[in-house]
Amino acid sequence: MNWKHALKDYTTYLKLERGLSKNSILSYTRDIEKLMSFLESNDINTSPIKIDKLTVQQFIYEVAKVVNPRSQARIISGLKSFFGYLIFEDYRKDNPLDLIESPKIGRKLPDTLSETEIDNLINAIDLSTPEGERNRAMLETLYGCGLRVSELIGLKISDLFFEEDFIKVTGKGDKQRFVPISEVNKKYIDIYRNEIRVHLNIQEGFQDILFLNRRGKQLTRAMIFTIVKNLAVAIGLQKNISPHTFRHSFATHLLENGADLRAIQQMLGHESITTTEIYMHVDRSHLSEVMNTYHPRTNH
Repeated sequence: MNWKHALKDYTTYLKLERGLSKNSILSYTRDIEKLMSFLESNDINTSPIKIDKLTVQQFIYEVAKVVNPRSQARIISGLKSFFGYLIFEDYRKDNPLDLIESPKIGRKLPDTLSETEIDNLINAIDLSTPEGERNRAMLETLYGCGLRVSELIGLKISDLFFEEDFIKVTGKGDKQRFVPISEVNKKYIDIYRNEIRVHLNIQEGFQDILFLNRRGKQLTRAMIFTIVKNLAVAIGLQKNISPHTFRHSFATHLLENGADLRAIQQMLGHESITTTEIYMHVDRSHLSEVMNTYHPRTNH
């Protein structure tokens, strides 16, 4: 078995057996391609079945020179998964990464925006352009529904259940969930749909996609990043933000205002509650307030 064959089989496994999204699969395969590139550039002729621990250690050592500990840990995890798959398929008996430890990394707390900062960003949108109405509707949806950027650009008109005050969101691994949507959010989406989108020359295959570029096609992730970055510059915001910051802010503001962690987990589409629990660390003053308000012993 050569590397290309192994990579193709592994990609099929990730898609069909694990049900991972296209972005997750790309991330996994990129790690293996890095290893393949290392072997080629160093004239190391070995197969996925024959590669030994020493060779993999050399690769990790080279990786550690150029990437941060978080990226290094992700690459190690990705390769462990790949060789674990080869063991599962009886191609190998051992995992060459078993004795390689990931670097210790602290739990990174998500950056968040205040409600005022979100208002300032949205108010900085130039509504005199057709794209302005679209961008306002998109940012209101990112923040109002706590979506990932991939979920936003994939949102369909047929996913909008405005009469029931919900939208259907397709998340990681094509898992679907229903998320509540506010009257304000619905209003801005309707303005975009009825006043801007109806005038676009919508290309074949994109008729059901909600947010489109000026050529009538689906927006890219990079374009959403650019829109957010440009607005941050426009208001002189010093924080390093991305579309994901709106999702973090959505969860943090819900928690600060007393929302149940399980409800936030469901709205964010987190598989595990431990992923959602990171928001418990964002505002410790809020936790003290909750303790003082609700614990029966605090007034004794």
